[in-house]
Amino acid sequence: MNNRSKYLAIIIVAAVIGAAVAYYSNSSAVGSSFIRYDNVRTSSSAISQLYGIANNVSLADTIGIGTVPVGPKGALPIITNSNTPLVGLNGRLMVLYVGADYCPFCAVTRWSLILALMRFGNFTELHYMTSSAVDYAPNTPTFTFYNSAYSSHIINFTAFEIAKNIFNSTIDNYEPLQTVPSRYNNIMVYYSEKYTGSPNYSIPIIDYGNYSVEIGAMADPKLLSNDNWSTIMSDIKNPNTAISQGIVGAADVITAQICHEINNSASVCAQPYVKNYASEI
Repeated sequence: MNNRSKYLAIIIVAAVIGAAVAYYSNSSAVGSSFIRYDNVRTSSSAISQLYGIANNVSLADTIGIGTVPVGPKGALPIITNSNTPLVGLNGRLMVLYVGADYCPFCAVTRWSLILALMRFGNFTELHYMTSSAVDYAPNTPTFTFYNSAYSSHIINFTAFEIAKNIFNSTIDNYEPLQTVPSRYNNIMVYYSEKYTGSPNYSIPIIDYGNYSVEIGAMADPKLLSNDNWSTIMSDIKNPNTAISQGIVGAADVITAQICHEINNSASVCAQPYVKNYASEI
C-alpha cells in the first residue's frame, strides 16, 4: 500500500470512529436530557391523549397482539390455577404491579399497562420518569406509578415501584423507593420462583387477581430509545410503526387478560381485538 492509500485508509477509519462516537454521544445526550422530567406531573392534556389512544378501537383492532411473542417461549400471561383470588375494594379483581423506576423493561411495560387500564377506568395523576442511565436501553422515557392516582368501577389497581432510577454506590444498588407489603411480596416471590427459578422475583411482574401472572416485558424497551414522550405517543397512533405494534399489542393482551378474569363484564370486552385474542395465540 502506498503512502496515499495509507493516509486515505487512516482518514476513513478516523471518520468512521468519529461518526460512531458522535452518534453515541448524541444518543446519550438526547436520553440524558429527558432526566429533567423525572417525577414531573403529567399534564391533563397528555393524560387525555393517552386515554384517546387507549380507546381508539380501530387502532387496537388493526394491531391485535402486534409483535408480542407467542409460543412456548412467548411473553403471554401464565395461568396460575390459584384457589386464592386477589381482590380489592368491593370485591373487585385486583391488578397488582411491581416494578422499579430504573428498570427499562418496566419502562416499556408501563406504556402498555397504562393504555390497558384506561380501558377500564382512568388515571387522574401520573408522573414522567426515565429508566436508568446505565442499564439496557438507557433513559427510556416512561411514567412512574409512584404517587399515581387511578380510579375504576370495574377493577382495582395497586402498584409498587421498589426503587428509584438513581444508583447509589454506597449501597451498590439503586436507592429504595417503596416497600411491597408482605402479603403481596410473598405472592411475587412464589410466582417468580415457580416460573423463572429465581429466588428474587423478576420485574416487571403483573398479577391479574392471582388467576394469571405476567413476568417480564412483552416489548423491547429499545423501541423507545431516544424518542421523547410526544414522539412515542405520535408513533403509537400509527399502526404501521414498530412502537405501535409493540405497545398497543401488549396493551391488547393485558386488556384481554383482565377481561378473561372478570368474565368479560366490561364493555371493552366486547371489542373484536379482545374476542380475537384467543384465536391469535
